[in-house]
Amino acid sequence: MSTESEKLARDFMENEKQFHLGFLPTEQSNPLTRNLDKEFAKSSRDGVKNLQSVDRNVLAMAKRVFASDAFRKLTETGCDVIRKGGRIVFSGCGATGRLSILLECMWRRSCAENPAATKYADHVFSIMTGGDYALVRSVEFFEDYQSFGRRQVQDLGLKEGDMLVAITEGGETSSVLGTVFESVERGLKVFLLFNNPADLLAEHLERSRKAIRDPRVCVLDLSCGPMALAGSTRMQATTSEQLVAGGALETIMDTLLGRPGRDYASEFETLLNLLESEESRSAIAAYIDFEADIYRRHGLVTYFSGEYLLDVFTDTTERSPTFMLPPFRKKDDTVSPRPWAFVKNPLLDTEDVWKTGMNRPLRCLEWSLEDYVALGAPDSVRTNPPAIRKTELLKFEVGRENPADRAVTGNDAAVLITAGSADDAAVEEAFRKIDAPFTFRKKIVIGAGEGDFRIPAQMESGSIHLMIHMAVKLVLNTISTGVMTVLGRVTGNWMSWVDVSNKKLIDRAIRLISEIGGLSYEESCLRLFEGIEETAKTRKASDEKVSIVQYVLNKGIRPDGK
Repeated sequence: MSTESEKLARDFMENEKQFHLGFLPTEQSNPLTRNLDKEFAKSSRDGVKNLQSVDRNVLAMAKRVFASDAFRKLTETGCDVIRKGGRIVFSGCGATGRLSILLECMWRRSCAENPAATKYADHVFSIMTGGDYALVRSVEFFEDYQSFGRRQVQDLGLKEGDMLVAITEGGETSSVLGTVFESVERGLKVFLLFNNPADLLAEHLERSRKAIRDPRVCVLDLSCGPMALAGSTRMQATTSEQLVAGGALETIMDTLLGRPGRDYASEFETLLNLLESEESRSAIAAYIDFEADIYRRHGLVTYFSGEYLLDVFTDTTERSPTFMLPPFRKKDDTVSPRPWAFVKNPLLDTEDVWKTGMNRPLRCLEWSLEDYVALGAPDSVRTNPPAIRKTELLKFEVGRENPADRAVTGNDAAVLITAGSADDAAVEEAFRKIDAPFTFRKKIVIGAGEGDFRIPAQMESGSIHLMIHMAVKLVLNTISTGVMTVLGRVTGNWMSWVDVSNKKLIDRAIRLISEIGGLSYEESCLRLFEGIEETAKTRKASDEKVSIVQYVLNKGIRPDGK
């Protein structure tokens, strides 16, 4: 290997130990799904059953947390803040950043639908590391810098009287903790939600310890064990955070409107029972087989939806770093490979999709080069600042424009997803009228209604429709993970095609090489950085990115590590 690669590898091992996270339960293999790839090899239905088994751990956590003083404080403080004219701001990064945006938009949609709640619309906001652009495409390495999170708090003008609800799956994401530290210093009411044992985090990670042991921060420990797919915190970790944070938000809305509270643990148990029914499992498994077959034929899948479009985004965007799939591409990009899956609203143009879906203006980062220098950004960012402004986000045609760009291989599928929203009929009519040569047109129904794949998980709609959003999330998580497992992008229950787009993912990739290849952490790290250098020399812009983990493993590592 080159001297430069070895230097980078040694630097990561010696100077980035705060990102060596293999001790965290969320980064470990869950014994329930250790043979996930083999279960899917038997049948997709067996695989679905195996995947779903881990969601029961979220239920156990929910029963504990919803009965806790910390949850009561979260809801009571939220009501008090809004009544006094303050703002509740959710903060997250990656999957939790998309969740933060979704929570804000769920609130704003409820306020738009209910005249009695209209006055509360501008009392809930979100901070997504990388801004709204990161909802559609991951912004590499932003999560590694506390200064970026601090700056986004400053940009939003948060002050005493406001409230921050920071959400980080592992409890250690630097940018999210940056929003915590800045908010504490500004006198906000601060809550911190995460999915690893608080004592373990405080023992090992200084940045986590600083937040957890600050008496001004109210901690909600949502730990529920390892993920069904090892390290994939978009699954049970974000499920538990959506359930708890969403339950708090819906409770706040109900309290402000004088409505009775709900038993969210019980409702979540009902949802799990519905999704584990024979009919639901069979429908999910059948769809997994359908989508996997599209990809085997080198076809593309385009999801169409209306009200639940943001929910679909939170799953499809995350597939790129998790399974090394081509990310969404912009309309003026004719070189990068088309994404395997894309998301569109068949009823509206792109700009109106965002206006309608968010019920607020887009909030993208408009930072200058000088800003990045002041924030201590790495040289890679200073020399090539990311294109994440609003004008760049609007280049992703997520509306009804140009559907033919997604029907080019002769094996492409248009898939409508409905979950019982008010705009279903109009969206379905627009879906039928799409003028593009899709080979397949299918409909997934979550809840009541008829479709090619019907998942009878109909839930009562609360004031912000939380449990319906939970149903959509659980179904899509199962589908996307199942499809990738069927296609061989999961080994055991490890995401063996993971990207290395930030320091946490670099550590995860090293541990994957060590686990699968039987190497030490040191040797795996050296081989990873060597692989990064080698693949960068040969990759063209039109090529799909190479999985560095697979590249290293395929260079001849035997189970004995030689």
